Amino acid sequence: MTTPKLQNPEEITDTVDWGEIPTMIEGHSHTSGVLLHKGPEGQSECGIWICTPGYWDCHVTRDEFCHFLQGRATYTRDDGEVIEITPGTVAFFEQDWKGTCRVHETVRKVYMIR
Repeated sequence: MTTPKLQNPEEITDTVDWGEIPTMIEGHSHTSGVLLHKGPEGQSECGIWICTPGYWDCHVTRDEFCHFLQGRATYTRDDGEVIEITPGTVAFFEQDWKGTCRVHETVRKVYMIR
């Protein structure tokens, strides 16, 4: 078995269209990415996620670790906590995190969902 890997994730252009964010408040954020690995029965997943500007309701349904490589965004949790995202930001969103996301400049992140 070969270990899944991606070289230079900030430069990958061969991505899959994942559609528009379904919970838009303003704009039309469109997503695409590369799935590096999906575990048995979808229990875990990792890859690259790209999202264009817009504003939407966000509900994280499973724990997610993110390393943002490009772009700018603001995540605001329902309790008022604000998380400013810039290139190099690493964040962990626990299961059932709820709030909003506003992408100011197209973001690209490496992610792991469990």
